[in-house]
Amino acid sequence: MNAENLLSINNQLGEGPLWHPDEQALYWVDIAAHCIFRMEPGSGQYERFGIGQPVGCLGFRDSGGLILATKNGFAFWTPGAETTEFIADPEADRPDTRFNDGAVDPQGRFWAGTVADEPTCGLYRLDPDLSVHKMETGITTSNGIGWSLDHKTMYFTDSGVRTIYAYDFDPATGAIENRRRFIYTPDEPGVPDGLTVDGEGCIWSARWDGWKVTRYDPTGVVEREIPLPVQRPTSCTFGGAGLDQLYITSASVDLSQQDLKEQPLAGDLFVLQADVRGLAEPKFLG
Repeated sequence: MNAENLLSINNQLGEGPLWHPDEQALYWVDIAAHCIFRMEPGSGQYERFGIGQPVGCLGFRDSGGLILATKNGFAFWTPGAETTEFIADPEADRPDTRFNDGAVDPQGRFWAGTVADEPTCGLYRLDPDLSVHKMETGITTSNGIGWSLDHKTMYFTDSGVRTIYAYDFDPATGAIENRRRFIYTPDEPGVPDGLTVDGEGCIWSARWDGWKVTRYDPTGVVEREIPLPVQRPTSCTFGGAGLDQLYITSASVDLSQQDLKEQPLAGDLFVLQADVRGLAEPKFLG
């Protein structure tokens, strides 16, 4: 299975791709460029929206528009709007942090975690009533989040310790407990980054500095690896009319001139025709 270059965009830090089935469009962010992208793969047309601050991740709202996790906390945004609607900044006293990756859970709550140079970051849950709950501490680099098919397990990536954790997840309350290592790869090149869960319950994890995306079965065994022509794949999501297209974002940030010469597709958007289907993304109910 080989991924194809879908869009030559050279993102600095492309991240957080999500497929909007109603629009048949892909959304993603470039954190370092402070912008959001929207693309309709059917036509190849895309749009770029400047947000004015780093946006770590986004989710779709059931009422329309997007929920964002930004440098300055949670916010609502509608494509084309010149400003965001601020909700809350749970780390307003931490100018050294910013929000990174996140996801909407199957019950319509928005989860996002922060990143900094020290292992002092947090994972937060934003409920539909817009209340914010700190769910985890001591994180280095918050990254990919997903849920098992029965909604009883939550996967959460801390790239700084090369680990994807699994938690027991209570769908009714949104509580998490019993953290354990699902994937720990201290001797493998690169670190786990963004992830998505497919319709068979397997986890697809982008490998930053690892030149690949890895598919793990629900027990954590490597099922397959998808090589990529770029060093820093960042995240992935399923989309397309049949939810069988795997879209993969990547980054070019902090690569040397020689690196960029050797991998001219760094920062581009890729697509893989998969032999499995993904899951429709839940929408934030707030």
